[in-house]
Amino acid sequence: MALRRIGLHKTTLVDFPGELAATVFTPGCNLRCPYCHNPRLVLPPCPEDMITLDELDAFLDRRAGLLGGVCITGGEPLLHDDLPDLLHLVRRHGLKIKLDTNGCFPDRLSGILVDYVAMDLKTAPSRYEILLGEKVDPHDGSTADRIRASVEYLRHSGIAYELRTTVVPGIVGTADMEEMVPLLPGAARYVLTPFRGGTTLDPSWADLPSPGEDLLRGLCELAETSGVPCEIRY
Repeated sequence: MALRRIGLHKTTLVDFPGELAATVFTPGCNLRCPYCHNPRLVLPPCPEDMITLDELDAFLDRRAGLLGGVCITGGEPLLHDDLPDLLHLVRRHGLKIKLDTNGCFPDRLSGILVDYVAMDLKTAPSRYEILLGEKVDPHDGSTADRIRASVEYLRHSGIAYELRTTVVPGIVGTADMEEMVPLLPGAARYVLTPFRGGTTLDPSWADLPSPGEDLLRGLCELAETSGVPCEIRY
């Protein structure tokens, strides 16, 4: 998938730990999570307010000396064969790079150089098939194997990384967390975010209740048995 246009949030203090950053959004995703809050980035056509890479280059020129980094998120950035071109563009401006990924492309993840990675663990690896969508090609090998391979790569890569999960009723529960706990060691932190209703890829999920505090605290305590600090981010 070629990367021709991107979305841009000009300034963020929260997307890149320790850095004043801009956030770049790439279109397209291989997953079809029904609760996704960025549905316009999942399926074509691209949003009309996206800009070209030349426009991004000019923007970064104007922000020289102000920004410390760029967070590249999606959609799923690793869908794009030419993502390295975007990374090179950012590097030319002397900026650090944070990548957000769903972990489904371990080979591509291991082939790029970034400074920080935030990888989503959507649910227990054995249950990812429920998030693929019936028209999505799962590529070679099982999705569960690819998720585990991405975590294993990050664990030994020397790259700073965090893992994170959106807690969605029916998608993430105690049994799922028990399967996820062995994947956590090595991460700088593990972040749980409660699902909130609103705009969702599948409109029938828009009014789904948020998870209760007891569930969130229980999942956090279970996650911390891995030795990795767990944060609930509201």
